[in-house]
Formats: sequence, C-alpha cells, structure tokens
Amino acid sequence: MTTANRTGMGLGLADVHLSYGGDPVIAGLTLDVRPGEILVLTGPSGCGKSTVLRALAGLLAPDSGRVLADGEPVRTTSRDRAVVFQDNALLPWRTVRANIELALKLRGEPRQGRRAAAERWIDEVGLTGFGDFLPKSLSGGMRQRVQLARGLAGAPRAVMMDEPFGALDTQTRATVQRLLIDTWNTHPATVVFVTHDVDEALLIGDRVAVLGRAGQPLRALVDLPEPRTGADRSAARAEILAALS
Repeated sequence: MTTANRTGMGLGLADVHLSYGGDPVIAGLTLDVRPGEILVLTGPSGCGKSTVLRALAGLLAPDSGRVLADGEPVRTTSRDRAVVFQDNALLPWRTVRANIELALKLRGEPRQGRRAAAERWIDEVGLTGFGDFLPKSLSGGMRQRVQLARGLAGAPRAVMMDEPFGALDTQTRATVQRLLIDTWNTHPATVVFVTHDVDEALLIGDRVAVLGRAGQPLRALVDLPEPRTGADRSAARAEILAALS
C-alpha cells in the first residue's frame, strides 16, 4: 500500500547472550533469519522467545555477541523493523484511521496521501466502515487487524510479532492467522513470529526455531514443507514436539 521498496531484511544473532530484568535468559544463541521468510520462535515458557524478539527489534542490547540486520549491528530501533505485540499498543485516543496514518507519517508518507493510503489498508484487513471508530469500540480481533495494518503500513522490511493472536478465541484466531499470511503474500517482509501454539507455528511458518533454556538455547530448527495448506506437515510436527519435550 506504499511505493517504498518492500524487500525483506536478513536478521541474525551470533553467539548472543541476553538478560532481562537482571536475569540471564539466553546464552550463546546463533540463529539466522532469511530475508522474506516467516520464522516462528517457539519453546517452553521462560525460554526467552520474547527477549530474542526485543533484541532483534533493537529494544534490548545483548550482554555479548552480535544482533544483526542485513549484516550490520543492531544498536537501536528502526522504522525498517516493526513490532506487533499481543496486548495491542494502539493509541486509544486515535481512531482506526488515525492510528494507521501515524505509521504512514513516521515513514515519511506525504500528508496529502495518508488518508487514502490508510483507507486502503483498512479495506485490506477487512475493516471497511470502521475508520472512525476508536480502539475501545472494537473487538479483540478487530484491534489486532488494526495492529497488523499499522505495522505493515510503514513498509517495514522486518516485522517482529510477539504472540499477537494469543488472547483471541479460536475462530477469530484462525481468521487473523489467514489474514496475516494473505497480507504477507501481498506485501512481503521478513517476519519473526513468537507463539506457544504448535498448530499456529505449523500454519504460519516457513521454519520453526525451538528455543530451550540457557545452556541449550536452540533445540531444533525445522524447515516446513510447502505449500502451507495441503502439504503434510506431520513429520515437522513430530520433530517440533520432540524438541519441546
């Protein structure tokens, strides 16, 4: 929905050690994220999935090792690396349209084109007619649609998503999972997606990285067969479950 170049960004962690709140969380993680793929991070609670996401986004500096974006050290946040959280971070005093327009403004979209671009995003995520609504007037699934639109409207080259659908009911979750895949197909970017749900990982991912606790930071890195729908992913499921056990 923008004229910006949407080439996916390569991301990497090289022997990274991370701590959060003073406690060590990740020790010696090395992992590459291919440009344009959806890499899913899963693992037991407390293994550091969200901490890794924060480091890739530039929100958390490593204790040691290197966090890289296109081969360059990540030192701070960037408009090229967007973040979508589970507890939606929409500005409650801004309408749906205004939330999306803010992302366009920060990206440098000319003022005269922002409203039309925001409307196109609203239509694309299935919220036609809701542009003037405040977030408090929307369901959880609708707010996540706005988050997705806002996250992608700024044309980031990588998007970090921290269990964005975890609080949704089963039916709504399935709908927005499909929406994410469809939107990503249309507006390709690199996606790093955190989830506890193996079924969600199998549906969304190109690859799944199973994280362990410090000392065994990467238990498995599983390639998923294509296409996303129709391919037999039972062997990949078994490999992921074995790594989680």
